[in-house]
Amino acid sequence: MSTESSLRADIVEVGRRMYARGYTASNDGNISVRLGTDRLLMTPKGVCKGFMSPDMMCITDLDGRKLQGDRDPSSEMLMHLEVYRQRPDVGAVVHAHPPTATGFAVAGIPLDRAVLAEVLATLGSIPIADYATPSTKELPEAVRKYIKAYDGMLLANHGALTVGPDLFAAYYKMETVEHFAQISLVARQLGRENLIAREELDRLQALRGTYGIKAPAPLCPPDGQPAEDDPTCQFVQAPSGTGLRLVPDLIETRGAAAPAAGAAGTAAAPSVSRAGDEAEIRLTYRELSALIEDAIRSLR
Repeated sequence: MSTESSLRADIVEVGRRMYARGYTASNDGNISVRLGTDRLLMTPKGVCKGFMSPDMMCITDLDGRKLQGDRDPSSEMLMHLEVYRQRPDVGAVVHAHPPTATGFAVAGIPLDRAVLAEVLATLGSIPIADYATPSTKELPEAVRKYIKAYDGMLLANHGALTVGPDLFAAYYKMETVEHFAQISLVARQLGRENLIAREELDRLQALRGTYGIKAPAPLCPPDGQPAEDDPTCQFVQAPSGTGLRLVPDLIETRGAAAPAAGAAGTAAAPSVSRAGDEAEIRLTYRELSALIEDAIRSLR
């Protein structure tokens, strides 16, 4: 078991890494670890996580009473306390504002699509907790909804939260969340995400035991939806592959008899992509220019 002095040094190191990677700015973020069975070691409020020293940390009990330290514990201590109450297996909590993942949180887009095999086998899915005013009792209430089933989540218009059996496990999950968000954003900018088929997803879930991964909850069965107030499984968007292991989420079609751009003053038919009941129109630069020219001519 790690000593208190080594845990203090570990918190300093994780804080330094978060700041260096841009996961926090100024005094953002907070970190905590279990210290025995009834105490927590936690970052203080009002300090930059990239420039902490071991003596800055606070010790509290599981009710949030400060037991030791010259500074006050994190202003978001209540969120940490709620995690430890709900998850006796959790040994550490990390909260940060990684830019890309937080962007998804601001946009209201959960990272719950079956895209990366490594993420599915480890974290599984990353939901978005409802918006809550930071540093208030609303925040632990929002986290409570998902923490029993998920080791990582986005916080609406706020940031991200990850947990683990020890501090570095919790921190590495924060790296995974941000890395997943970056890859997902690039794929969406390129126009599509090929989704891992449900059949392959089941194989990945079976590998959790092989990898020694202890997930807090299994992936939801096909068409399954976790209970709103007490999820018992992790929801993942994974379509049936019908023989395919990867399923394109967009099917592109282009009119075969579409006139060429500029022919008789008419722009070429745009590419139309469909995903379920939604349609998305895509234009090349030439097609867009032709449409603009048509619009200008019509105004003359």
